[in-house]
Amino acid sequence: MSENNLQVSAWRQAKFWLMLVGIVLVAGIAVISLLRDRITNRPFQQVTITGQGKVAYTPDLAIVTLGVQIDKVVKAEDALNQLNAKMDSIIQAVKGIDIVSSDIQTQNYSLYPQYDYKDNISSVSGYNANQQLVIKVANYDKDPARLNKVIAAASKAGANQVAGLTFDSSILNDLKQQARVKAIEDAKNKSGELAAAAGVQLKEVSGWWENTIQPLPYSSYGYEKGGMGAGGAMTTDPQITGGSREVIVEVGVTYNLK
Repeated sequence: MSENNLQVSAWRQAKFWLMLVGIVLVAGIAVISLLRDRITNRPFQQVTITGQGKVAYTPDLAIVTLGVQIDKVVKAEDALNQLNAKMDSIIQAVKGIDIVSSDIQTQNYSLYPQYDYKDNISSVSGYNANQQLVIKVANYDKDPARLNKVIAAASKAGANQVAGLTFDSSILNDLKQQARVKAIEDAKNKSGELAAAAGVQLKEVSGWWENTIQPLPYSSYGYEKGGMGAGGAMTTDPQITGGSREVIVEVGVTYNLK
């Protein structure tokens, strides 16, 4: 074998061994890194205990959504004039039952054409207009009959829709906080017995989550023009009761295990 061939063969062997050493070194570094991570960041074994807290309350707010629907008026301007006149009458009527202006808010206001179809051809036959008011009835728990009077007065003044009715509490956030505390206490009371049954020991709390189960959106009453008699007016006051409610909060408390 010539001297040049010997030199090439030696270089190839040296290159192979250098690559092999490099691979071993990289693998060693990776293993050391993994071991160090396991030592410095030991994974915690954890368990989550779920508790539930309930707080009963009587709603002190009733929120009713009332509306006026005007159908098939020849001119758009006339439809709006009719709508505005009825809404003004409704506002004045409910103010007569001690509803203040700040508790009356417009939710929807619309004007749109009414189309009729004949021989596959559409044409505007009039205009429809709609407006809804959200009315808050405060101190409902002290005077529940006032809600019935508000709905009856509004219907007599021209309202032909009740789009929704909800009951609420002015201190709902405070009630939820009370329910959270009760839920955490419930979880803590359960934790000792459950840990003993599972044969583990609990350490510190590492976190928690919460879920509000109640109150959910609540609607108890609704009707439109067809259910309010001719012209959309009621002949008798509606009988609506808010009853009692519960705030229910679920909390999961996560413990580290020894």
